[in-house]
Amino acid sequence: MKLSVLDRSRTREGGTHAQALRDTVEFARQAEVLGYHRFWVSEHHGVPGVAGSAPTVLAAAAAARTSEIRIGTGGVMLPNHRPLVVAEQFGVLESLFPGRIDMGLGRSVGFTEPVRRALGHGKDDAAEFGVQLDELLSYFTGDAAVSGYPATGLAVPPFVLATGAGAQVAASHGLPLVIGAIRGEQAMVEAIDGYRARFRPSRWAREPYVVVSTAVAVAETTEEARRLLLPEAWSMAYSRTRGEFPALRSPADVLATPMTDRERKYFEESLRGTIFGTPTEASAELDGLVRRTGADEVLLTTSTYDRTAMLTSYRLLAQTLPTQPLLTTTA
Repeated sequence: MKLSVLDRSRTREGGTHAQALRDTVEFARQAEVLGYHRFWVSEHHGVPGVAGSAPTVLAAAAAARTSEIRIGTGGVMLPNHRPLVVAEQFGVLESLFPGRIDMGLGRSVGFTEPVRRALGHGKDDAAEFGVQLDELLSYFTGDAAVSGYPATGLAVPPFVLATGAGAQVAASHGLPLVIGAIRGEQAMVEAIDGYRARFRPSRWAREPYVVVSTAVAVAETTEEARRLLLPEAWSMAYSRTRGEFPALRSPADVLATPMTDRERKYFEESLRGTIFGTPTEASAELDGLVRRTGADEVLLTTSTYDRTAMLTSYRLLAQTLPTQPLLTTTA
């Protein structure tokens, strides 16, 4: 089982955006020591609880701090950018860190209408994702009307982050698929089945390749692991009821916060489908997820208030998997 990491540079109550970004770069180094396959960063705009707004810049910092682990984006939201600029940015990354860069691409637009206006894009722009993807890839193959130096001629592996229609785009373009159970596991499995059935081999991938993304928390006890997921679940509930995604709060603060019925509903929904438990329990659940989806790789994310507990979670999980080349470290 290939295990990789997605870090969204979450801010913590009382902390700063600068600290969150520095933590992400240091986390990349620690993920490499633990033997994880990839380390990806994300793109969010105008979100108080997320510092990662420029994924290619952050990926460069993470790549400079590491030496072997693959570094990439999970992902660059293509509707927010001109394909030529994205190609140039990844061309620079691949030129500086050859053979280690992944180009994860998504079709989402801004979180709110004011953010979308600031970016100069609207919800309808997501419908042009397939066209934008064609243009972006053409700069690497040299088939574009202009040269996208230094991307031209470079082979930067592209991945499509998708739900629903996005999976069809990945299949038609012959690209690896990254997918999570946002709409429930059954919907995710159906999307994966459709992707495999419609997949058309390309110069980028001869066979379907599926990366399943999921939230995971591991601790010495099941209850302790569940508590690690509470800060992110509360942030999700808060954002869906108030339109703003806040910094992470401690599990104790979350448990002490009165919730409306609506907030409680979203809070519980956010916890549903996550994986948590002791190392043995979490490993078994991941095995089950891989069996049910046929995933080639799992992309893990753990957002919690206690950063030390988060790093312990990744370490405990890595130690349960014989295929993960755990290295020794004093970090």
